[in-house]
Amino acid sequence: MADKLKPGTPTPTSGQYGVVGPRGGDKGREVTSVQGKPLPPTQNPGEGYKLVDPTKHKK
Repeated sequence: MADKLKPGTPTPTSGQYGVVGPRGGDKGREVTSVQGKPLPPTQNPGEGYKLVDPTKHKK
């Protein structure tokens, strides 16, 4: 899955990230991450993140 981000990589866009399994299945958990900060560790090996809801704000 090309869109899956690994834990520890800098967050490309602020927002809610859903946890996805090794084969791309949704795990039902979400985390909030801020652009530029590293994504947190996952509970199980092989899991990653996918952007679910980008933060909406005015610049």
